[in-house]
Parts: sequence; structure tokens; C-alpha cells
Amino acid sequence: MKHRVVTLIFAALLAATCMPIVLAQSTGSVKGTCKDVDGKPITGAVVEFLSQDNGRKYTLKTNNKGEYFSLGIEPGKYTVTLSKDGKQLDSVKGFPVQLDENTVDFDLKKSQAQAAQQQGISPDQLKKMQEQQEKQAKEVTTVKALNEKLALANQASQSGDFDTAIAQLTEATQIDANRDLLWFKLGDAYRSSAAKQADPQEKSKRLDSAVTDYQKAVDLKQKAVDAASTKNPQDTQTLAAYYNNMAEANARAGKTDDAIKAYNQAATLNPTGAAQYYFNMGAVLTNTGKVDDAITAFDKAIAADPNKAEAYYWKGVNMIGKATLKGDKMVAPDGTAEAFNKYLELQPSGQFAEPAKQMLASIGATVETQFGKGKKAPAKK
Repeated sequence: MKHRVVTLIFAALLAATCMPIVLAQSTGSVKGTCKDVDGKPITGAVVEFLSQDNGRKYTLKTNNKGEYFSLGIEPGKYTVTLSKDGKQLDSVKGFPVQLDENTVDFDLKKSQAQAAQQQGISPDQLKKMQEQQEKQAKEVTTVKALNEKLALANQASQSGDFDTAIAQLTEATQIDANRDLLWFKLGDAYRSSAAKQADPQEKSKRLDSAVTDYQKAVDLKQKAVDAASTKNPQDTQTLAAYYNNMAEANARAGKTDDAIKAYNQAATLNPTGAAQYYFNMGAVLTNTGKVDDAITAFDKAIAADPNKAEAYYWKGVNMIGKATLKGDKMVAPDGTAEAFNKYLELQPSGQFAEPAKQMLASIGATVETQFGKGKKAPAKK
């Protein structure tokens, strides 16, 4: 009996020694560090190990130090790629993963140097290429930050919180002071905020700030236009818009002459929009009591756009201001009745239709508008 038990124990031990070691290591680990052309860690990137043997794929991500690590990688040859935001940055083909620890580092600066050497690119050429890439990368980062500031400023302005808009746009100009759009938007924020100020000094200060910022926008845009090899009509239209808003800020600040100069600049730069700029000029001159100059401005608006109805109306209003009395009859300058009638022809039911008819009546003129099929409206009695 004892002999049999010993035999069984021996047999069991023998069998155990012949069994495979089921817990033996059958996979390896991978790790690495990823750096960009500046030597900075590439965070949030994807490192993919694709087996050349069976097509199995392992997808890893880099941490905030640009590092990645993983256990359980099946041994074999792999194509290892580094990507970020869907764009492949580098790759290694035929990398052998073994049962121990395996390291695959990515250094884009070294990779570019090796690729350049293989393509016959000189070190100086490579340096210029890398500088250009750095510049582009910096531009992307800057534009992203500025767009965030602009979005916050626009949101604040739409809700009437112009102080927040001013703060955001000021920070944006500190990030990059060479963007004309930022200064234009900052000028708009100051101009809009001025109307909410109860203190006359603060209102004046904000309007002055608006003019200063518009001037910076104009200077930067003009510099870009002058430097451009081909002229883009959109650029001059943008520049004209800058002058228009600068003119409005000057007008609100009581600087009528400066406003007129800016409106003239806008009209010269953008003839297709000249009617509106001259109309704005006429409005400023009307409000400051410069009747003759206002009439001239409205005439320019009409010449630029013969269908600009409001220009005829306000021309007529200014001409009424030059009317004289002969006995008990009001005598207006020649062309007054024609201005009001032309407005009524273009806008028979416009917002100024009734005032226009009343002014015609005040000078003893009849309504002679023609619209539709050319029929005359009956004279108002």
C-alpha cells in the first residue's frame, strides 16, 4: 500500500514537471516620449501600433508630458505611427516588439533632419522649413486664442455689457497688437459704451478712445493694402467701413470737421458704398446746422445712388430751412418741392411720407409723385 502511494506521488510530480508554464510571459510592453520640433512634449497625441503579421492594432495616447505606455503588446513587427488631430506626424516601420520592455520615442526635429538628409535638403534649408512650421504653429495657437476673445466680446456686446467687451478686446490686442480687426472691434465697443455714460467727461473719454482705436485699425489695414502684391476690393471696402465708424465717433464727440474728412475717405475708397457715406455726412451736417454743406452732401449721395429716397427727403428738409417769407407765404428755394416729390415717388408709404406731404403743403406745392404705371397722385387740398 505504501509503495503504491509513493508511486502515485512520484507520477504526479513527474506530470507536473512536464506541464507547460501557463503563467509565463507572452507579451511585451511599450513606452516612449513624443516631442515636437521645438522639443516640447506632444500632448493628447495618438500612438498606434499596427501589427505587420496579423493586422492587430493597439491605440495609445500621450499624457501631459508627451509620454505613453502600455502592457500586453503581442510580440512581432509593427508599424508605429504618431498622430494628432487626425494628422499623421511621424511613423516607424518594422519595429520589433519583444517580450521585454520596448521603447519607441518620437522626436520630430530629428525625424525632419533625417528625412531632409535623405532628400538632399541642406541644413540651412531645413532650418528655414522648421522656422516656417514654427511660425505656422504659433499662428494657429494665436488665432485660436484671439477667436475665443472675439467670441466673448461679441457675446458681451450683444447683451449690452460693453465694459466686458472692452476688457476682452484689450486682452486680445495684448496678445497680438497687429490685427486691424481687433482695434476696429475695440473702437466699436468704446463708441457703443459712450452712449451709456451719464458723466459727460467719461463719455468724451470713451469716444476719444474709439477714435484712437479706429485710427490704429486704419493704419494697420492701410499698411496691409499697400504691401499686397495684388489688390483685393474687399480690403478697401473694409478700410472704408473703418473710416465710416471713425467718422461717427468723431461726430458724436463734436469733431465735425474730422468726421467729414473720414466720411470723404470712406466714399473715395469704396465708391459702391459712397451713397451711404455721403448720406451719413449729410446727417451730421444737418444736426450741426450746416445747411448748405448738408444739401451738398445729400446731392452727392443722390448722385451715387439716384434711388436713395431718404437723401431726397433730408435734402428737402434742409432746403425748407432756407425758405423765406413773402407776406404770409413761405417761399422755398428752387428744387425743394422736387426733392420731396421724388422721395414720395420712391417711398409713397415710407416713414417720411406724411412729413413730406405736410412740408409740400407748407410751401403751397402739390404732391406730384409718380409710381406704379405713371399715374399722378391727386394733389392734397
